[in-house]
Amino acid sequence: MLPEAVSRALTAAGVGPGARLCCALSGGVDSLLLLEVLHELAPQHGYALQAAHVHHGLSPHADAWAQACASRCAQLRVSFSLIRVEVPRDDRAGLEAAARRERLAALDAIPCDWLAFGHHQDDQAETLLFRLLRGSGVRGAAAMASFEPPLGGRPGRLRPLLDCRRAGIEAWARARGLEWVEDESNADVRFSRNYLRHRVLPLVGERFPAAVPTLARAARHFREASELLDELAALDQAACGGESLQRRAVLALSDARIANLLRWQARRHGWRAPAQARLDEALRQLRVVALAHPLRVVLGDMALCAYRDLLWLESVGGDYYEPRDWCGGATLPWGAGQVGFTSVRGQGIARSLLDEAHSLRLAGRRPGMRLRLEAGRPRREFKNLCQEAGIPAWLRDRLPVLWVDEAPAWVGGIGVAAEFACAPGHDGLMPEWRPARIVV
Repeated sequence: MLPEAVSRALTAAGVGPGARLCCALSGGVDSLLLLEVLHELAPQHGYALQAAHVHHGLSPHADAWAQACASRCAQLRVSFSLIRVEVPRDDRAGLEAAARRERLAALDAIPCDWLAFGHHQDDQAETLLFRLLRGSGVRGAAAMASFEPPLGGRPGRLRPLLDCRRAGIEAWARARGLEWVEDESNADVRFSRNYLRHRVLPLVGERFPAAVPTLARAARHFREASELLDELAALDQAACGGESLQRRAVLALSDARIANLLRWQARRHGWRAPAQARLDEALRQLRVVALAHPLRVVLGDMALCAYRDLLWLESVGGDYYEPRDWCGGATLPWGAGQVGFTSVRGQGIARSLLDEAHSLRLAGRRPGMRLRLEAGRPRREFKNLCQEAGIPAWLRDRLPVLWVDEAPAWVGGIGVAAEFACAPGHDGLMPEWRPARIVV
């Protein structure tokens, strides 16, 4: 029975007393039935239930759907939210994908612990087939999970009907006398998913009657394989030095394991997976470029960077490096990273000079900036210092500089100016640049 299946799914996800659960309500039979069952099970599981409908404005019937959802929630005395979104008609991803993206973004902003969706087994088979035809890898072929725990402030996702067939859901809804709306666009076979749903899967089902549950079972197998690959990536990251990877250790891995590690790191950072051709080119360059040379290869939203024996991924598009006054705190933001300040003895910048200064400011380099790193030696151009330190050109504009009364006292990655160096036995301040790379 459907209520028992939903109850098992809730228990498996750990949804219990005090949880805030929001049903994503489209007005169709799947989400409407899910709302009914969740309403029945709320006393048993102890969660607080609400519902939300996203109004895309793409159909002339959109207002009527929203009203139908609001009316049913009022009858059940379930708190209801109506969210209006604008879907770009000329989105490069297509109207179907753009609408899905805007809908999920709106739902993710709802203050709740879990979002419940009415996806069922037929949807799962359709999703798997759609992704395979697009050339998805193992993770894409895993299709939809029955639940995804809350992560990074985003609500968790529940799909309690994922093991239920569409026909059974409709039969149960009719037996309960439920009334639902039909989205006319669901019959439009110009959309790829609709084509698979109405043309391909029925034809396959004529020859293979168990096609839908079999495809859903295959998706579970792919998910198990995907989870194993994630575990392997975590092990490889730990073996290669942790958050900042050791370049030599990474090169000891096979290309397949490096690619798996980079995809895993990108996903955890929220970046899109790189195109296979770009990733292949990045791996080729990583193999052929000498360890002494820096490397940066753009992979869409991110870039693969290698500097000396470190390897990392970083965002493309640039962090904002805002100049900031230093007022004695332990850290200051710098881009997506930070600069730390630690009190030391006989090292770093002389504390006495900082105490006497009128202005202490963390900012970037300035045109014509020169620095003397050793007493009695001439000041040297910033470019030459970077070349000597092996800092690649694409990193130089990001280097933090501590300006003391308009004079550069310290440059991240280069060091302390001789005029500001702390004498042995005296109080000093040691700045440390901590650039943001992979956040795990």
